[in-house]
Amino acid sequence: QVQLAESGGGSVQTGGSLTLSCAASGYSYRTNCMGWFRQAPGKEREGVAGIHTGTTVARYSDSVKGRFTISQGDSKTTVYLQMNSLTPEDTGVYTCATRRPCLDANQLLSAPESNSEWGQGTQVTVSS
Repeated sequence: QVQLAESGGGSVQTGGSLTLSCAASGYSYRTNCMGWFRQAPGKEREGVAGIHTGTTVARYSDSVKGRFTISQGDSKTTVYLQMNSLTPEDTGVYTCATRRPCLDANQLLSAPESNSEWGQGTQVTVSS
């Protein structure tokens, strides 16, 4: 059974940075897509960043492009989300997800309910 464990959430002030980590376990396939979603109170869930662990091609939502960077560890079972220049609009619960099969991270970000596994989420709060 696939398990995803997120860490790194917390509270920062506007302009600050945080790095989230997601460690996956319980699967044996070599490549897949992993990504991050966020949901603020009263808002729909948004896919913010994803990466294909084989090609390392990353995709971002327009709202975070240029500020967030997704990367993977050497084992390809851990992904990181480096978040810079944070604003209160970035506040929300950030959840890691993985999808297989997956040809491009946009498949995960655009259809997150298909062939995917999810973590429990971690809270990010940005104060003004």
